[in-house]
Amino acid sequence: MPEPEPEPEPEPTPVPEPTALPVPTATPAPVRELPPLAVPVTRTLIVAGALASRDFQDVHHDPEAARAKGSPDIFMNILTTNGLVGRYVTDHLGPRARLRKVAIRLGAPCHPGDTLTLTGTVTAVHADGTTEVRVVGDTSRGRHVTATATAAVTATTATATATAVLAATEEP
Repeated sequence: MPEPEPEPEPEPTPVPEPTALPVPTATPAPVRELPPLAVPVTRTLIVAGALASRDFQDVHHDPEAARAKGSPDIFMNILTTNGLVGRYVTDHLGPRARLRKVAIRLGAPCHPGDTLTLTGTVTAVHADGTTEVRVVGDTSRGRHVTATATAAVTATTATATATAVLAATEEP
């Protein structure tokens, strides 16, 4: 009995090229909202973030030590939060975006089992590609982080970035 012929591989779906748009020279009106990013907060994320940033404070890896210091469990450190904010911004601005400034203010702690939901607003896109984004991160416990980020986007990607931001935030 002959072997059945394997099914052919499906053709990959082509990705359309972004339509070139002029780079805005000032704050876009209306302000553009970025889609949310939900980050499940696990013990692994908290401990790995603390270790990667060389933050060996026991409240970031030892539940008993955290409880002894008044916290119900271990909690995320500021550098992990800063990294997640940076990731959120560069995910939306593209791979050639370079963070130039990130300023954060922490609020409610972030514990294992929480979901940190980051949302952002593009507040300005300048002619040189510099983009300003306001980011907030919330959990069920309240506002975990408030941040502002400034990113430089190279001229070769500024139009694509503006297109991507506009496309990601268009009203349905």
